Amino acid sequence: MAKAKTAWVCNECGADYSRWQGQCKECKAWNSVTEIRLAKGQSGSARLQGYAGQVESKIETLESIELTDLPRFTSGLKEFDRVLGGGIVPGSAVLIGGSPGAGKSTVLLQTMCFLAQNMTVLYITGEESLQQVAMRADRLGLPKDQLKLLSETNVETICQLANTISPSVIVIDSIQVMHMPDVQSAPGSVSQVRESAAFLTRYAKQNNVAIFMVGHVTKDGSLAGPKVLEHCIDCSILLDGSSDSRYRTLRSHKNRFGAVNELGVFAMTEKGMKEVSNPSAIFLSRAEVPSSGSLVMVVWEGTRPLMVELQALADDSALGNPRRVAVGLEQNRLALLLAVLHRHAGLQLGDQDVFVNVVGGVKVSETAADLALLLALVSSFKNLILAQDLVVFGEVGLSGEIRPVPNGVERLKEAAKHGFKRAIIPKQNVPKGGIDGVEIIGVSQLVEAVEVI
Repeated sequence: MAKAKTAWVCNECGADYSRWQGQCKECKAWNSVTEIRLAKGQSGSARLQGYAGQVESKIETLESIELTDLPRFTSGLKEFDRVLGGGIVPGSAVLIGGSPGAGKSTVLLQTMCFLAQNMTVLYITGEESLQQVAMRADRLGLPKDQLKLLSETNVETICQLANTISPSVIVIDSIQVMHMPDVQSAPGSVSQVRESAAFLTRYAKQNNVAIFMVGHVTKDGSLAGPKVLEHCIDCSILLDGSSDSRYRTLRSHKNRFGAVNELGVFAMTEKGMKEVSNPSAIFLSRAEVPSSGSLVMVVWEGTRPLMVELQALADDSALGNPRRVAVGLEQNRLALLLAVLHRHAGLQLGDQDVFVNVVGGVKVSETAADLALLLALVSSFKNLILAQDLVVFGEVGLSGEIRPVPNGVERLKEAAKHGFKRAIIPKQNVPKGGIDGVEIIGVSQLVEAVEVI
């Protein structure tokens, strides 16, 4: 009988040690190093080869590899397909995270019930009972005759039972409750999550099965568990949405089969998640009475433009150190742009409290929002009401120059489609033929844009 091998692993960061340590040398956490059993008898990799069959490996040159298009199949939700890069790829491992109540299980149950009508789908529930899943499907009015359910948390047992029906798609809800028998730490620990995810990912590759793993998030919004979890999977997507909003955004942070930072928008209804095909219309619900400090900008999300409203407020500060608050934008970027506004446009906001907000809960990370942010601040500070049909985008440099941004023509076409008549954009982004129905004003310096408004 083979002797069981053990190791000491930190539950916080996953660092390995040959013996027990009171404090982890990597993450400095105390009492986080626990003993785990690495193998008992036959290793997990050998058992997995027994499930999937022996796979022969050979060395090939790059030129000899045959290039074929990725075989994809639709999930039934166009917004979900967009975030995945065009559809579900067989043999891929997808990690979907989100805060509690965001709708992870709901959107996956809807998708799996749709796919089960044409292929074999296995839904593994480790956190809920089979009755709870059935009650949700009944409440949402989903077809229940084809989807196969299993309540199990042992990863090896799941793979053995999956081989009996040869599914095309498997859902693991959730990876934090799965466990490997050979790993002695509790489910949800760094060791269990790492080993379980690696085992499932290898099973997906060897059996050409698409696996969706539901993951928990920490209080700062990042995926819980070891960082290696995001490295071993093919696609990492995050479902985000506040509890007081009916809209949910699905964004990809890693995708080996498509573009990253793709954005899909859903609305949570009584019948589950409904896709929003025109998200710009949601974020453009402006006030009936025009006010200063409000401006519409065009940001680029993945492979499509998205129009959002930006609001800015500059008010006299009663504090010695005025506040700078940015919601949906980077805080450091706001401080940088305020310095540029003072230096190159002559507007001193050092004694003003500055508040900036992107309407609708959208998080904007690209620099194309710089010009819109500064012009909204000028509008609020000078109490200027800007035209409702004005749209702005452009990057602002430290020397006050307006730099071009990618996909300028597509942004202008999206603005024209929503009825905007004027646009202030970088001069290098002005199209030669223009855009029908849109007056385009190209600027090269920040002071020119301020003079225009």
